[in-house]
This record gives sequence, structure tokens and C-alpha cells, in this order.
Amino acid sequence: MKRWMCKGKIHHATVTTADLEYEGSITIDSRLMTAADIRPFEMVQVTSFQNAILWKTYAIPSEKEGEIGLNGPPARMFRPGDQVVILSLAMVEDDELEDLKPRVVLVNEQNRIVDVIRKNTELKGRESDG
Repeated sequence: MKRWMCKGKIHHATVTTADLEYEGSITIDSRLMTAADIRPFEMVQVTSFQNAILWKTYAIPSEKEGEIGLNGPPARMFRPGDQVVILSLAMVEDDELEDLKPRVVLVNEQNRIVDVIRKNTELKGRESDG
């Protein structure tokens, strides 16, 4: 069985730009992308803390430190100063779960890395079915 799993996340990032005229996507500081294991043009999910809007788009790396830019249509829903979660997902087979160690990238107000936490996907304290 395949499961949708979190493989990387940038938590509480601050939107720095919103460009309606750009052709689309989210522009992310390349250092943050590397830390969260997000590849260029990978699909990501962006959720706003301000209004709970969820948007799916592809990531474009930026060399500008701290940049988080929502481009195209989401520029109408995400504004500079909004805080967001950027989530990277993967389809994972059950036998691959043991090796999956999602990365959670914690950032400060300037979108600079404060910490990177590696999560464990093992179930703890699981009760038997019988």
C-alpha cells in the first residue's frame, strides 16, 4: 500500500512577496528548500495561518536569502507578512516508512533557519488487534 507522507516542511515561514503578474509558483530561498528536502519544480502545499487557505503549486529556488514569494493567482490570497506552512509530500510504500525521516525546518521572522528537526515515522505504543 502507498501512503501520502510528509517528507519535508518549512514551518511558520513569512511571505515576503506576492506577485500577481508572475506566471505562477512559490519562490523559496534555496537554503530553505535544501534543508526541507524540496527540489526545484517539486509540488508543494502552502497553508496560511491567517486564513487557512491551502494552495498547491511548484517550488522555484531563489538565491535571495529569506525569500518566500507567492506568484500568480495565490498572490490574491497570500500577502507579504502572512505566515505559512510549506509542506512537501511523497507517496511511500509501507516497506519504505522505516527509512522515512521527514525534515521540519523551523525559521525565524526573517525566514532564517533556527533548527531542522528529523521526525521518526515509527508507531510507538501501538496496541495489537487481538
